[in-house]
Amino acid sequence: MSTDVTKSPAAAPPGKGGGSGAGDNLLQLMLNGLRRNMRQYGMLIALGLIIVLFQIWTNGDLLLPRNVSNLVLQNSYILILAIGMMLIIIAGHIDLSVGSVTAFVGAFAAVLTVQHSVSWPIALVLCLLVGAVAGAVQGFLIAYFGIPSFIVTLAGMLLFRGLTEILLEGQTLGPFPDGLQKMGNGFLPEVGPDTNYHNITLLLGFVLIAFTVIQEVRDRKRQQEFALDVVPRNLFLLKIVAISAAILAVTMLLASYKGAPIILLILGVLVVGYGYLMRNSVFGRHIYAIGGNLPAAKLSGVKDKKVTFLVFLNMGVLAALAGLVVAARLNAASPKAGLSFELEAIASSFIGGASMSGGVGTVLGAIIGGLVLGVLNNGMNLLSVGSDWQQVIKGLALLAAVGFDVWNKRKSGS
Repeated sequence: MSTDVTKSPAAAPPGKGGGSGAGDNLLQLMLNGLRRNMRQYGMLIALGLIIVLFQIWTNGDLLLPRNVSNLVLQNSYILILAIGMMLIIIAGHIDLSVGSVTAFVGAFAAVLTVQHSVSWPIALVLCLLVGAVAGAVQGFLIAYFGIPSFIVTLAGMLLFRGLTEILLEGQTLGPFPDGLQKMGNGFLPEVGPDTNYHNITLLLGFVLIAFTVIQEVRDRKRQQEFALDVVPRNLFLLKIVAISAAILAVTMLLASYKGAPIILLILGVLVVGYGYLMRNSVFGRHIYAIGGNLPAAKLSGVKDKKVTFLVFLNMGVLAALAGLVVAARLNAASPKAGLSFELEAIASSFIGGASMSGGVGTVLGAIIGGLVLGVLNNGMNLLSVGSDWQQVIKGLALLAAVGFDVWNKRKSGS
């Protein structure tokens, strides 16, 4: 005998009215939709809970406008690296060299601008080219020579760390030109009438809300056209409201301080661009294909070697950008810069929903994972938690995220 409560109001328990049955049906549909999309929403819910907990524990200090701005500035380079690392992991590889490449590019930028007085825009372009070359060399060895990515990038980690020491001769070098400093510490300029808020930031926030709503509606319609599973309408509306409210809250906090940091605008462009690349482009689908099932991808005509090469080249460029940002933030290049950045980027990707086996993950998930780690770091610093316990807590968070992935896959398989 069927016990499905979603068939009709008549299935409501005795003594309950039809209205209650309809409410039960709606709740059941929402719960089913949430279960089917647990990978997508799990870490987003976790991020919200972490923010609420630290907001309570820090007596409201976490979401002070100044601290929110610092949170963006302090974690920007990790989020940049997490985007590239997510693509690497989706393709079924790993990159251990990104922290060392970040440090090397920062050192190279310091040598160009401080020692040789090269203008910062030219130095920026040259640094991105250096990152592209570093990624291309590693990608070529992995894709066309068949050397495992773990070995190649481990060698790259040692190589670029050593080159950084050689380039800087073991010393810190700075300061950087003002134009480059603004990449890591600058804010958008103030224009328009005095409203007690940063007008450009408010405008960008409203534009982002509109763009997000339109994109979500468009994606839902596309999924329906191809007869794919979509979340129930009420859960979808709840998702739209929650995302819009979150964007509005962050916008108001930033606008009440100095406005949006320049690096936040750069991050926004990267998230939108790479999100579109992975969702709508042939190249993005090929990345998922080679990570999900390489033999089938080859039989389908996917040029797996070319895709792998380009993914690592892209990682090199993003590592170079992160190197410029962290050097500009510190206003100096240091031989010890970038230590453990690769682990932070990898952890952000897995916390954000990437799978160890490849073929699964999203750019937005990488950002959420990076924010989870960023809020943990910031909140624990506000609470004066020692660095030793911070490492323990972040390790447990990573273990929990990967364990959740394993549990979710087993549950889906059953």
